[in-house]
Amino acid sequence: MPMRVKTWDIWVRLTHWTVAGIVVWNLFGPTDATHRLLGYVAAGLVIARIVWGFVGSANARFSAWWPTPARLRTYVRSLAAGRPEHHRSHNPLGGLMALFLWFLILALGVSGWLMRLDAFWGEDWPQEIHTWLSLIIEVCVCVHVAAAVLMTLWTREGLIRAMVTGYKRGEKASD
Repeated sequence: MPMRVKTWDIWVRLTHWTVAGIVVWNLFGPTDATHRLLGYVAAGLVIARIVWGFVGSANARFSAWWPTPARLRTYVRSLAAGRPEHHRSHNPLGGLMALFLWFLILALGVSGWLMRLDAFWGEDWPQEIHTWLSLIIEVCVCVHVAAAVLMTLWTREGLIRAMVTGYKRGEKASD
């Protein structure tokens, strides 16, 4: 019988779902003052989450899930062998995706801010960068959601439920 494993604290879950909602809104909603405000809120929440990666609960800390080359190699090998390792927090590929999504959100915030500066009035490149970043984040969000669904079905850990409840089903975690 699988055990219930405490994984993500309330701050991790609140920032995840709030940022996810903002990203979806900003990708598909109007590009107006609300879009700008929400973009800055998302960037601020990402910065707060990064700080939490140093001072937060054990599973939220970078030391618990940072995707080192060794962790990535071991995890990819476990996937290739058909026996994915169980991780109490993010698995190494999930951690890599989280870091990349955070980078994209911060880069979107900066490029959006640059578009509003008088110094770049009439310049197209800030808008072009912002557009490309938004397309990249769309693809990454789709990959992230698909991977969460796939891994939930494959491992039966309940990854999506865990991002709501803070607990996932699992065996003894490898980390």
